[in-house]
Amino acid sequence: MTGNVRQIALRHYRRQQRITRLTANQVQDLWRLIDAGDLTGSWNSGIGRGMVQAVTAGQLASAGLADDYVDEVVDAEGADPERAGNVRPNAFAGLTADGRSLDSLMYLSVITTKQGIGGGLSTQDAMMRGLRQALTLSGSEVTQAGRGAVGASMVGKRTIQGYVRVVNPPACSRCIILAGKEYGWNKGFQRHPRCDCVHLPTTLVARNQSRGYIDPNDYFNNLSRAEQDRIFTVAGARAIREGGEMAAVVNARRGMYTTEAYGRTVQATREGTTRRGYFYRQERRRAIDRGLVSPSGRDFRLMTPRLLPEEIFRLADSRDEAIAMLRRFGYIT
Repeated sequence: MTGNVRQIALRHYRRQQRITRLTANQVQDLWRLIDAGDLTGSWNSGIGRGMVQAVTAGQLASAGLADDYVDEVVDAEGADPERAGNVRPNAFAGLTADGRSLDSLMYLSVITTKQGIGGGLSTQDAMMRGLRQALTLSGSEVTQAGRGAVGASMVGKRTIQGYVRVVNPPACSRCIILAGKEYGWNKGFQRHPRCDCVHLPTTLVARNQSRGYIDPNDYFNNLSRAEQDRIFTVAGARAIREGGEMAAVVNARRGMYTTEAYGRTVQATREGTTRRGYFYRQERRRAIDRGLVSPSGRDFRLMTPRLLPEEIFRLADSRDEAIAMLRRFGYIT
């Protein structure tokens, strides 16, 4: 059953990708018609309108897949097929995901081209930069329309309790550590640009099953050393190989900053340093055990910056010291 719904999710992803590629092809063909000597004039002559129509059609097609996809998952899991409402694909087409005009969004590619020429780029390079932006913007809006429609369709199926993040390799470090993570039906699905992760609707029957399909540690171990270093950074991959918790290593980079500590400039992270953070709680317990603060820990103030793994490796004089520091700063237990 699990493998079946995974295949359903990946088929849906491939259908969306085909729609996105077709839209991109149309946008690229239209971009070739733009006169580099009169960017705004050619845009207003009908090319801009054509791009908006292409993206709108892509959004409409992408959103139109939603109900069939969700119904197929529910049927595969033998859950209640009743639906409270159906998706209106038109509601997800013609505007950006945040409600702005598609015309103004797509025109950003013309502005980018003008800025490139004004900044000294050759006309060819500036046009290529504008095209890349147009393709990114159009692809993002088509994909977002499909995802938004899936979210709406899930709400219309009362048996759906949420969704699971299915990672589609090759993937970045942020996505790998989120493989199999469950979200409530009304929770947003955070993703970076060009993220290939898929929503897999979760029924009451299937919820809390192991459905990530990718074990992050197995995924890491099956990568070559060069790929480990590329995806997780050299220092991050080394920390994981030394036994560091993958999520802790990856998340640390989210709040990185530079500060003065230990008599030198160091790279640190704010991740895990709030009152509920692992590093904060560990340091508070350490201070209590040493008698530096009251037994309740209420008077504790975190003064120690949490070093990034690469900073630990730079400072450590030996493997044993590096391991001790990784443990001290909350990357391994």
